[in-house]
Parts: sequence; C-alpha cells; structure tokens
Amino acid sequence: MSKDSRALRLPLVAATLAMTLLMSGCVSIFIPDLPTKTSSPTDEKVEPSLQGFYSQVLKWTKCNGSFYCAKASAPMDWSDPSKGKIEIALVKSPATGKKHGSLLVNPGGPGASGVEFVVDSLDYAVDSKLQSNFDIIGFDPRGVGKSTAVSCYKDPSDLDKFIYEIVPLETDPVKTIKAIEESYKAFGADCLKYTGDFLGFVDTISAAKDMDMLRAVLGDKKLNYLGYSYGTFLGATYAELFPKNTGKLVLDGALDPATSDFDVTLTQAKGFESAARAYLSDCLSQSGCPFSGTVDQGMKTIKSLLDRLDASPIKSSDGRMLGSGTMFTAIILPLYSSDNWPYLSDLFSDVFQGNADYAFQLADIYNGRDADGTYKDNSTEAFTAINCLDYPPEASREVVIQEAERLAQEAPVFGPQMSYGGTSCVDWPFKSTRVRGPIKAAGSAPILVLGTTNDPATPYQWAVNLAGELENGHLITYKGEGHTAYNKSNSCVDDTVDDFFISGKVPATDPKC
Repeated sequence: MSKDSRALRLPLVAATLAMTLLMSGCVSIFIPDLPTKTSSPTDEKVEPSLQGFYSQVLKWTKCNGSFYCAKASAPMDWSDPSKGKIEIALVKSPATGKKHGSLLVNPGGPGASGVEFVVDSLDYAVDSKLQSNFDIIGFDPRGVGKSTAVSCYKDPSDLDKFIYEIVPLETDPVKTIKAIEESYKAFGADCLKYTGDFLGFVDTISAAKDMDMLRAVLGDKKLNYLGYSYGTFLGATYAELFPKNTGKLVLDGALDPATSDFDVTLTQAKGFESAARAYLSDCLSQSGCPFSGTVDQGMKTIKSLLDRLDASPIKSSDGRMLGSGTMFTAIILPLYSSDNWPYLSDLFSDVFQGNADYAFQLADIYNGRDADGTYKDNSTEAFTAINCLDYPPEASREVVIQEAERLAQEAPVFGPQMSYGGTSCVDWPFKSTRVRGPIKAAGSAPILVLGTTNDPATPYQWAVNLAGELENGHLITYKGEGHTAYNKSNSCVDDTVDDFFISGKVPATDPKC
C-alpha cells in the first residue's frame, strides 16, 4: 500500500539489510552437545484444561549446524482449549558456559521471526556474555514463520498488489481512504480464506500467554526475556498478565502501549524526519553526496522527489512502478541504523538518475521479497493480522483527514506517506478487543526499558513513557542514533544489560549512556 502507516513493519530491518548486502559467509562457533535432548518442565499446577500444555516435554533436534530446534503445542484459543491446537517453533543456542536458565529473544515486528533472528544473527541478537550464561531461545510467535502461521495468498502476485500497488492520490481524500479500506478488506478476506478461524487468535495477549507456557516447558520458574521494538510490547504485555512470573526483562526500543494510534504515527513520522536530517548532515560533509546545499534544502529535495513519484512513477526493469510509497519504504530501511547510511546515498543517486531497481531492491528486503517474486516469509501477513487485532480503529474518515493535515504540517516530508491509514482495519474479519492504555505490571520484578535519543522507529519518548508507566520500570538512555541500543551502541549499554541479566544488578539511576 502506498498511503498507510507501515513504519513498524520490521524493527530490526537494519540487521536484515546488513546481512543481505554485506554478509559473504558465516562464522561458526563451537557449541557443546546438549546433555539431554528433551526439556524438563517445571511441572507447576495450572487449570486442568491447560495442564497438558504446561507439562509437555520438548524434543530438541540438531538443526542449522550448531542449533537445536523444537516445536511446542499451544491452544488456538487460550480461553477455550477445546477449539484446537497450534504449534510454536523454537530454536536454542545452548549456553557455552555455566547456565543461568533460558533467555527468550524476540526481534519485533510484529511478524519478525525469532527463529531466523537467532539462527542468522545470534551475535547481533545477544553478546558473548549472555551466550555463555543462558540458553538463547528464539521463537516464532503464533501466526509467524515456522509456527502455525497466517497465510493470505496463493499467488505471490496477490501480495505484490497489496504491498506495491500505487493508490492514486485523489482530489477528494475520502476516495483515497476508501481505496485503502477496500484493499485491506480484500486482503483480510483472503487471509480468512487461507488461514481460517486462527486468524482471530494471533493477538499479542495470546502470544504472551504462549510465552508463559514456553517458560514452564523450558523448565524456568521465572521468565528471562529480551524484546526489541514490538517485542517490548509483547514483553510488557507478559509482565501485565504474569507479573509474579517475571524474572529479568529488558525492553529495547520501546513502544508506549498508552499512546494513541495517531500519536504513534505522528511521533514516528517526526522520528524518521529527524533521522533523515542526521543522515543529510553527515552526507553533506562528505564528497560524493547526492545532495548539495543545507540540510533544509536536502529535505525539500526529498519532498520534491516523493511528490514527483506520486505524479510520475518510475518503471523498474521487472515492470513494477516506483511510486512514493515504495520509495518511502526504501528510504526508511537504511534510516534504522547510521551504519547503513551509505546505502541511502546510493539509493538517492540512483533514483535521481531515473532508475528504480535499487529502490525496489531495498523495499524488497524490507518486505521479504526475493528476486524471483516469491516471499521468504509471512511477515507482511502476520504484521497486518496482528496489528488489526491489537489496535482498534480510533478515528472516522473525517478525523483521518484532519490528522493527515496535521501530519503534513508537523512532518512535511514523511507525514504524507504515513497518512490515511487510521481506518484500514475497519473491515478486518475479526475485530480488536484490546483497550489501549498504560501497562503497569503491578508486582513484577524490575524491568529495564532502553531508549535511544534519536531512534527513528520507536522514538525515545516512548521509552520514557513506558518506563514511567511500569510499576517497576527503569529507564536506560542511549544518547545516539539508530533503532535499539543493546549490543549495537556502546559498552555502557551492553554492560548495564549484561550485569542485569547475569547478576541481577539494577542501576540506581539512568546511566545515560
């Protein structure tokens, strides 16, 4: 889609970009064989209808070289287990030293695969200290990847249409909004056709309940958890539901569960513009920069380019048309990390010359699309289905139009690209039952909330908000650029997180790294 808010699609997309464009080989590390090939559940008592799930024994098998894989069963509907079962896929990197328990890791999304995150980029997910002290567990939440998954198409071209089709900007914005609603309605109907009733049970509350079951079957009385971006919402939801079962939770790149849908969009639009300005400031100081003049002039050039693509899209070599929506996706991908800014310069240089292929290459990485037109995962389907259950439409078409005007005023470059999506889920097959509001997690153990001052995707203020909402939240500030901070910023952040997980040390005050 060209005109809706899709900016939280893949929270660690910078890692995906780096792995896709930079990796030329794999680093193998020695990991000893597991002493046993099965798990040892805690055998705690739960409701009789759930006892079988909590007491199941996982059977681990060697996979992907030095890793171990397993699948757990969960009820499709936690409120009525008789409706059937689903599968949750897991991968384990066994502790290389003295084990302190399991550490579940979620890369975000929603829709990103925790299994692939751990297998493909273990050293990016956690550092060597945590790998030594914990079994690192990646898992695909319900609806995602190798778990029982959401499916919304038979022919990949149908997903191409949903993602890349250019929605014309009508003189009457109501027509644009209707076009977006109709696109989502048709997509939702296909998701229901290929997924069935399970489509209504991929919400975050259900996924958090899955995590408590996984904690028990892994043999941990308390949950240790590291969540990035959307993973912070999943972790905070877990703490709200199971505060007494929280061990050590770290939430990095936080979402604020109390922030309205529009405030999320507005704050994020401003965040991406702030990151773009930082990129331009750096670019203009170097030779070969595709921009000239001042940062303000550079932002106007980007705005003019997006406007021009709305009026006159560029045709790629595979026939797809590059409009402003796909260009926006291509732009924000490298903005997630300053390490990837050189790709942003290459992108602008290429498009300024009238070429579209490089922009589609970046957008395809973001959307998980391979060069042959197939999709490597179901992240788009899962993202859409989970969000439509988690976030009820809050606005009417009239209000959405007013919000678009404000977005254009306060974020003139990227705000228009993130407009008109407020009612996109209005006709989704299953309605959201979640009530947006703060998460307190009363009675939980200490929870660290990490925020980066110039995070383009999950702005710093959200971390401040979440840390304040949690009864036992502790803010850790990283003064810098990029999306998420642990294991990708500085030793102050890394040592704080490692000391918390390994020794239980909670900083007395924000170290302001």
